[in-house]
Amino acid sequence: MIQYVSTKGGIQPVDFETAILDGFAADGGLYVPTELPRITLSQLMTWKDFSFIELAYEVLSLFIDESVMSEKELRQLLTDSYSTFYDSNVIPFHPLSSPPNLFIQELFHGPTLSFKDIGMSFIVNLFNFFLQRKKDRMTIVVATTGDTGPAAAHASIGKSTIDTWVLYPKEMITEEQERQMTTITAPNIYPVGVSNCPDGADDLDILIAELFADKELKEALNLSSVNSINWGRVMMQTVHYFYGYLKVIDRVGEPLNFAVPSGAFGNLCAGSLARAMGLPVGKFIVSNNQNACLHRIFSTGIFSKEEMINCPSSAIDILVPYNFWRYLYFAIGQDPIKISSWINEYNQNGIVHFDRNTYEAYSQGFVSYSISNEKTLSTIEKVFREENYLLDPHAAVAVAAAISFKKDYSNNAPILCLATAHPSKFPIAIKDALTDKEQLPSGATHFSIEAAKENCERTYTCHFENMRTAIPKIMKENSNKGDS
Repeated sequence: MIQYVSTKGGIQPVDFETAILDGFAADGGLYVPTELPRITLSQLMTWKDFSFIELAYEVLSLFIDESVMSEKELRQLLTDSYSTFYDSNVIPFHPLSSPPNLFIQELFHGPTLSFKDIGMSFIVNLFNFFLQRKKDRMTIVVATTGDTGPAAAHASIGKSTIDTWVLYPKEMITEEQERQMTTITAPNIYPVGVSNCPDGADDLDILIAELFADKELKEALNLSSVNSINWGRVMMQTVHYFYGYLKVIDRVGEPLNFAVPSGAFGNLCAGSLARAMGLPVGKFIVSNNQNACLHRIFSTGIFSKEEMINCPSSAIDILVPYNFWRYLYFAIGQDPIKISSWINEYNQNGIVHFDRNTYEAYSQGFVSYSISNEKTLSTIEKVFREENYLLDPHAAVAVAAAISFKKDYSNNAPILCLATAHPSKFPIAIKDALTDKEQLPSGATHFSIEAAKENCERTYTCHFENMRTAIPKIMKENSNKGDS
């Protein structure tokens, strides 16, 4: 049975259920499996024509022992998790003609039109499964740059075992994203808008870490998280890399490049784990916006934090890519002492300069680009004009990076660009990008977004300066009221 330990090495190994329900490890690290399962080319060949749900079962059952969850239970949970998706295939694909060999993986057909629905639908159902079995209830807290929060909130609707608090930086996400949270009437969903966050959702990630560090509060609220700090999210996201590979390549064993719009590195961390498990990845094209936190790491070997730049691709407006530590743990041979040392160095000095051997170890197989706001918008316009296909700003970052990669490298392997959100969530950016600004094209609207505009909103708000006292207070006052 695979067990789970902390990237910081300060806890004894735990089982899968404990790792999922804890969220953060007790020492403040991130849970990781003690070993990664290996997948052979012959296994991949047998999976070639599997549906997404069939493939998800095969991959996840390598991490989830039958003593924790039976085959029947896992298959049913997966079926339930994706029954609300707008596309029966869960994830469709779209080829682009220029440049050739470029494909779009549409990860946005879930109930909140974001790739976060893929991981969140599963993990919230997983929480509910474990908590029902334990006859227990938990408080989930999530920070969002605009897509994680709606996905967590929608997945939690009707779950009698869960109270879900979604924290978001006001004025730093779109109105469409905000309404996906604030128009939910379920009594166990609590949106909290925090104004004047200088570093956006990064400030809220710090607050969540502090909430977990408060042992009395964590115990009183039975606190956990379904942000990508939670191993279950990253584990589930490995599946769409296997699925994308098997749907795009002609022959199993051929390499496939992935262009991934990237901020906190959770999605790319999942891809790197899929590669370590045996997926034949050519290159990961790290597609950063102007905030460039990952581009600095992969182009210069420096982990640092700069001032926030507001970008059209707001969901990846991230300054501190915390899942990079989880990836780095595996890239350097699972050394928690080094990881703890670097984290302490960053916390003390605000910067880490990785040594040459470490840089070479973690950068192997990665190429990074920082895409400007102007390039993001011009890519949306170019693809729409030439292909009549509408990209959201995050997919545009990935496509722009993929085009740059094709110009810079003699790599003829196909490129799969991950489209992580539906364009309807970003109408202002779409209008800014297109020549005809008077009327949005049909691809820039969605009936669920339009319906939310007609509904009343329900939310808490507080100021950044007061959030450390205001948010724990209101969470304690509402504890266990979600099922009233």
